[in-house]
Amino acid sequence: MPTLSTYFVRLALVHLALGFTIGAFMLANKGVTFAPWLWRLRSAHIEVLLVGWLIQLVLGVAFWIAPRFWQEPVRGNVTGAWLALVLLNIGVWVVAISTYLVLSPALIVAGRVLEASAVVSFAWHLWPRIVSREG
Repeated sequence: MPTLSTYFVRLALVHLALGFTIGAFMLANKGVTFAPWLWRLRSAHIEVLLVGWLIQLVLGVAFWIAPRFWQEPVRGNVTGAWLALVLLNIGVWVVAISTYLVLSPALIVAGRVLEASAVVSFAWHLWPRIVSREG
């Protein structure tokens, strides 16, 4: 597995563990109320699991299994994929923290723009690798 895919998958697993932990505390709090403020983590919980875990895992596996070039560098210019890793993680944390702290909606939009930019950056990297091998 390429190094970049390893980073994508490891960070996805960190987000999965964090999301499950938040969810477990929220569920326990539903049975026996010990911290009413935990319900403010609901949006962050959703963000961390859907974008931080799922999208990041998909991008990591896509980088690994997408067709490679016949010559070096076999995965082409990986700058866009590295940029996607950074932008996606920053975007997830900006949105998650902003929703928990009930900060400005503009900050949430900025986080979403970072996440969308990550997807565009990854597509920019992956596009040349999706070519026909025939004639």
